[in-house]
Amino acid sequence: MKKRVKKHLPNAITCCNLFSGCIGIVFTFQENLIYAAYAIFLAAIFDFFDGFASRVLQSYSGIGKDLDSLADMVSFGVLPSAIMYELFLQAPPVHNFSPYLNFIAFLIPVFSALRLAKFNVDARQAESFIGLPTPANAILIASFPLIMEQHSNLSRYILNSYGLSIFTVVMCGLLVAELPLMSLKFKNRDFQENIYRYLLLLFSAILILFFKFAAVPVVILFYIGLSIIQFKKLTHDQIPG
Repeated sequence: MKKRVKKHLPNAITCCNLFSGCIGIVFTFQENLIYAAYAIFLAAIFDFFDGFASRVLQSYSGIGKDLDSLADMVSFGVLPSAIMYELFLQAPPVHNFSPYLNFIAFLIPVFSALRLAKFNVDARQAESFIGLPTPANAILIASFPLIMEQHSNLSRYILNSYGLSIFTVVMCGLLVAELPLMSLKFKNRDFQENIYRYLLLLFSAILILFFKFAAVPVVILFYIGLSIIQFKKLTHDQIPG
C-alpha cells in the first residue's frame, strides 16, 4: 500500500493541477476573472509540488512527464488564453478590427503547446529552461485581473486592445525563444551556486509583500533579466584564460 501511494502521489498532484485549470476555465466562462486567476495560482502550486514529490519520493512513472505537460497545457495554456480573450472583450472596441483582434488571445495555447513539446524532447532543459516557462507566462496574465481589482486606475492601461495584442505576441515569442532561463530547482544549499535563485526569491518576496499582485509583472521581468545575467556569467567563466 505504501509503495502504491508513493508511486502515484506525484501524478495525483498533477491531476489536481489539471482539475484547477478546468475549474478556472469555468470561472472564465462565468466572467469571474478573479477566481479564474486564483485557479492559475493554485495550479502553479500543484505544478511545483508534483515535481517536488517526484524528487523527494524518487518516484518517476512512465506517464508522469506526459501527464504533467497535458495538465500544464490546460492550466497554463488554455486557461490564460481564455482570461486574455475576456480582457479583449472588456477593452474598448477597435473599429473594424476587434472581432478579429480578440482571437490573438488563442495564440497563447498554440505557443504553449510548442513550448511544452520542446521541453519534453530538449536535453538542455534538464536543469534550466530554454524559453519562458508556461507557468510564468500564465501567472503574469493571471495578475492582470487582480491588479485591476486592487488598482482600478490601472484598468485603462491594461484594457487596451493594441497593448494586449502586442503583449500577447511578445509573450508567445518568449515561450519559444532560445532564451536560457534559470530553474528554481535547488540541487543543494550552496549559497554561491544558488545565489541568483536566492536573489530572485528575496526580491520577489519583498515586492509581493509591499505591492501584492502589482509586483508580478516586475518579478517576471526581474526573473528574465537575472537569468540572462547568470547565463552570461556562466558563459564567461567557461571561456579559457
